[in-house]
Amino acid sequence: MSARAETVTATYLGTATVLLRVGDLTVLTDPALDPAPAHHPGARPLHRTVGPALTAAELPPVDLVLLSHDQHADNLDPTGREVLGRAGAVLTTPAAAERLGGRAQGLAPWESRTVTVGATTLTVTATPARHGPEGTEHVTGPVTGFVVAYGGGTLYVSGDTVRHDALTEIGARFRIDTAFLHLGDAHFPSTGDRAFSMSAAEGAALARTLGARTVIPLHFDSWDHLAEDPARITEAFAAPDLAGRLRWLRPGVPETL
Repeated sequence: MSARAETVTATYLGTATVLLRVGDLTVLTDPALDPAPAHHPGARPLHRTVGPALTAAELPPVDLVLLSHDQHADNLDPTGREVLGRAGAVLTTPAAAERLGGRAQGLAPWESRTVTVGATTLTVTATPARHGPEGTEHVTGPVTGFVVAYGGGTLYVSGDTVRHDALTEIGARFRIDTAFLHLGDAHFPSTGDRAFSMSAAEGAALARTLGARTVIPLHFDSWDHLAEDPARITEAFAAPDLAGRLRWLRPGVPETL
């Protein structure tokens, strides 16, 4: 890691897409950047109702994309794929890297890569994630989270995951300063009561396990399969032991972490 303490800013673009500036390095997570309304057919159709806070044309040059998975349009859509093609590097699952080719590199859980731009070096470690109930992996496909260590701190980006035992090891291995948690309690009519992302209560429970000092909610808006009221997130983090940890980012506004 860089020896100096890096300044970090985050700009929330919508759903799971965040633009991070860590020192000299620009990072983009899960680029879903199509304008709304957008409709993506499939076994479980996805419908975008609110567009991103910034368009692809308004983004600065991107040094690194952290892509939790490539198989769902709310994490990577056609416009996002164009952004991938211009990015300096892409870190994702091995399966996604094989499909995407180019600059994409696949990381197995706990595998790390370093990325250096200017005077800033990041160490990115892939973390376990499971995009649905146990036994649905063959349907949902693989997904990954990321821990990003930089001079002065550590970020965690959960990726689309439900809460499960493998996540416990993240807090044991790393001291997490800021956790970006994919919430939304994703449900589909065809799958009944089975959830494919964390609920507010599950996100709060994971925050306790991680020991994260700050939690930033992601993946709770802009699509009709993400139906959990954001007020429930605030309520879940109102418990005394989580007081002061929750932080909402204003769409399109760079904020210092």
